[in-house]
Amino acid sequence: MSELSGFQGPVFDVGDADFEVQVLERSRRQAVVVDLWAPWCGPCKTLGPMLEEAVAATGGEVVLAKVNVDENPAVSQMFQVQSIPAVYAVRDGQVVDGFVGAQGRAEIDAFIGRLGTDPVAEMVNGLVERRDELGLRAVLETDPANEKVIVALADILVERGATDEALALLDRIPESDDVRRIKAAARIGTVAPDDDFDDELQSLLDQVKADDDARQRFVDILELMGPDDPRTAAYRKQLTARLF
Repeated sequence: MSELSGFQGPVFDVGDADFEVQVLERSRRQAVVVDLWAPWCGPCKTLGPMLEEAVAATGGEVVLAKVNVDENPAVSQMFQVQSIPAVYAVRDGQVVDGFVGAQGRAEIDAFIGRLGTDPVAEMVNGLVERRDELGLRAVLETDPANEKVIVALADILVERGATDEALALLDRIPESDDVRRIKAAARIGTVAPDDDFDDELQSLLDQVKADDDARQRFVDILELMGPDDPRTAAYRKQLTARLF
């Protein structure tokens, strides 16, 4: 996996070995908040969830990298950590803001808000909302690792039947709920049969243990059905019973 395709999700653990890629490199396309913490730090346990909620509310404009200072001395030295919790915002490889010590939710929201709206992110959001394939392709030429663009473009490609290209795009980024759903749609199709797959799922259950293709199709159908379908959990239990 290349560095560009190896970025993790919006909240992730990072250490000495991958800090350069996951934080410094990633900060060249979106703001990265670095949370320096340790398991023994009481205020860290309160601050961490609030940071995660505030970052999640940005819809992907900001990501959160969590660093256990006990296990990652090089990162700790880089930030000259003297006390924790310590939180820093990084853009374009540089620290642009930060604070040390416990903070309330209002202060955390203000801190995240000061990172500002990324004009590129705003443009991308507009392209995604309009399902502008040409515009999304243009962004991908200059930012080939932009996960939001890849997911949106792949979704458009599946809708018009270009499934091979969609799957190739999605293979460049980490797995997520959206990635799995679109891959499933590419392999299965987006139009459900009249019985909404029930007959096929029942038939596939007899094949999943010995047939890898049948097992993949079974899982793909469940991805299309989604977690809100009351049948999904039941079918997953039946799959587990057949496999083990």
